[in-house]
Amino acid sequence: MIRITQLKLPITHTEDDLKQKIRKTLRSGSMSFSYEIRRQSLDARHKDEKRFVYTVDVSVSDERKISRKVYNNNIMLINEKPYNFPEPGTETLQHRPVIVGSGPAGLFCAWYLAKAGYRPLVLERGEEASKRKETVEQFWKNGVLDPDSNVQFGEGGAGTFSDGKLNTLVKDPFGRNQEVLKRFVNAGANPEIMYQQKPHLGTDVLIGIVETLRRQIIQMGGSFCFRSKVTDLRFEKGRLSSVIVNEQEEIPAEVCILAIGHSARDTFAMLKKRGIPMEPKSFAVGLRMEHPQKMINQDLYGEEENEILGAASYKVTHTCENGRGVYSFCMCPGGYVVNASSEPECLAVNGMSYQARAGENANSALIVTVTPEDFPEDGPLGGIAFQRELERRAWQAGNGKIPVQTYGDYLLRKKTTEFGRILPNCKGVCVPADVRSILPEEIGNSIEEGIAAFGRKLPGFDRKDALLSGVESRTSSPVRILRDKEMESEMSGIYPCGEGAGYAGGITSAAMDGIRTAEAISKKYRNFFGESVQPF
Repeated sequence: MIRITQLKLPITHTEDDLKQKIRKTLRSGSMSFSYEIRRQSLDARHKDEKRFVYTVDVSVSDERKISRKVYNNNIMLINEKPYNFPEPGTETLQHRPVIVGSGPAGLFCAWYLAKAGYRPLVLERGEEASKRKETVEQFWKNGVLDPDSNVQFGEGGAGTFSDGKLNTLVKDPFGRNQEVLKRFVNAGANPEIMYQQKPHLGTDVLIGIVETLRRQIIQMGGSFCFRSKVTDLRFEKGRLSSVIVNEQEEIPAEVCILAIGHSARDTFAMLKKRGIPMEPKSFAVGLRMEHPQKMINQDLYGEEENEILGAASYKVTHTCENGRGVYSFCMCPGGYVVNASSEPECLAVNGMSYQARAGENANSALIVTVTPEDFPEDGPLGGIAFQRELERRAWQAGNGKIPVQTYGDYLLRKKTTEFGRILPNCKGVCVPADVRSILPEEIGNSIEEGIAAFGRKLPGFDRKDALLSGVESRTSSPVRILRDKEMESEMSGIYPCGEGAGYAGGITSAAMDGIRTAEAISKKYRNFFGESVQPF
């Protein structure tokens, strides 16, 4: 296989143009070949000459001869190894593995364990994705919160009501990233996510994909129980013996994968009570900021609309004079600010886009890193106490509705009474409010300084009628559940996994950690039937 990088073509190019570019690069004349796009990125530095940049893998006869003829830093022979799931270990499981949570980490751990014959049982405190969607939409309309089935909890996890972003910065020498994308495509995603620079699914598409993954797991021998919250764990001689569901049902288990998500505060409290080693972890808090999507397109593309490129996205960072870093997070082109609350009288926001990204506004979180030194109490749950205090202030600022403030009023430290040309694009009722008062002074000042700096990079970013809403407090887990190199807690049988356990930061990295956890269990235990692993 010959890999060619840095193939550049105008964004209006055709498939034939790409083939001709490959042929010319390899000097292959009329020789037949096949190719696979491995990566497509956008070079928009020159607005009038925007180009796609490709990496492609080419299969052609006599590859070595051709590669020697054209070899340079952008053309090389490669020999990629396929992903391999490990063979089963030697220890015997008396009971099927229990997976707590059906977000990306739990689903992918379940998929690979099911494929390998372990018949996992998935316990999810919330509802199935389709029912959960109805519950969430009712909450956005009437404000009546279901603490167990909401934007944070339920099949698909918190990422279900987001932009469905699939890009990750996790290094991947074992092919797990590609495995995740392949599983999504197999479950109905557009095959283009396999090579796009910033792949995304959209909430509307992601729900169907999650349900397809569940059906596949069931077909391979796995099981799901919804409205099933794990409320306790029982141990005998330092080893897991069973899990307690809904404070009543006891399920025997030697292996429990904790893929609980970053908002399972009651579960974290139970784990602390049971002596599961945990530690506080840095995360980030801030606000959501809205701008007209056409303005962002103009800044990045040099034009307000482009049918080929769709809605533009940005990423900005700034180091403040106080030493804090402020940066954009989970940018949602053509999206919505959503009420992402999961506790009564506490309010958190997030961003969400549908696949088309056709909303009037772009929004992104602007967040500042906080560390255990900022938390109001010591111990592993100090970050949760910090989050709750901000969310109570946000709930009070909007009287239970999403509080929104113009940037001009944010600068003046006064409550907004009316909006300007930009109107909020929200899922959930919103009201004009004083958002800055929610934040600690240092964080509020950092965001102000950051927005001013971003305005120098993206014209109009600091316009006075831009909107800020809060509070963005669920960027990642405030807790890390400790585990060893075999992915296991010192409490034998407990496998912390995914974003909630502190080992991932998004859909793809959480799914990859779910695969890693399934691999660790397979290396240690024979599968449930003692059968050989099915081919992957």
